[in-house]
Amino acid sequence: MTWKIELIFVPVTDVDRAKEFYTRIGFHPDHDQVPFDGLRFVQMTPPGSACSIAFGTNLGIDLEPGRQNTIQVVVPDADEALAMLRAAGVDAGGVDDQAWGRFVRFDDPDGNTWTLQELPQRA
Repeated sequence: MTWKIELIFVPVTDVDRAKEFYTRIGFHPDHDQVPFDGLRFVQMTPPGSACSIAFGTNLGIDLEPGRQNTIQVVVPDADEALAMLRAAGVDAGGVDDQAWGRFVRFDDPDGNTWTLQELPQRA
């Protein structure tokens, strides 16, 4: 049996601001739907990812905006990822070199923290 993580919810306070931010850093806007008054669902996919994120209004997410800090994304080059984020106007921290990888952290406009990891070379 195969299990695939395909969607992670990210709590936001301003859907349009979040959509603009994630589009600016290269996420593809897959869906932006209002199935009925009061409910909005936005789904976006990072470049090259099989897993998307979703946010919107009245989705029943129990997590408060700014509290999501558990998403880690693998990138091929931490320096390139950092340069891309900074070119997009994102205040990203520098590259943190560890034995288990090279990391870049940044926050979205609501303070949700993302961690990008360049995996270490394997022998």
